[in-house]
Amino acid sequence: VQLVESGGGLVQPGGSLRLSCAASGSFFSINVMNWYRQAPGKERELVATITSGLSTNYEDSVKGRFTISRDNAKNTVYLQMNSLKPEDTAVYYCNADISVYSGTSYYTLSPWGQGTQVTVSS
Repeated sequence: VQLVESGGGLVQPGGSLRLSCAASGSFFSINVMNWYRQAPGKERELVATITSGLSTNYEDSVKGRFTISRDNAKNTVYLQMNSLKPEDTAVYYCNADISVYSGTSYYTLSPWGQGTQVTVSS
């Protein structure tokens, strides 16, 4: 099971970007999907979460600016980022809890994407 991100880049303050993360491989279902970010010299932090029931949660600094969504038919999670600030500059990672059926039992994997750089600068 693999997660592959896309959509990062350089944007001016106040601009927008949309990140995507697609899951591939053989699995039964995708449960919680998350976006994290890690800025230089800082620890990785949870930015946004969406459950299989489409409940969402956001880190305080991105509330009202970022929107997490998912397309279950495409096994993809998105992060729409608006009103970007220089302090949003970081490598963004997606992560998901994915149920896999082994043939005899279910177990959960929690893979990470490779990361995509978001730079907010004028």
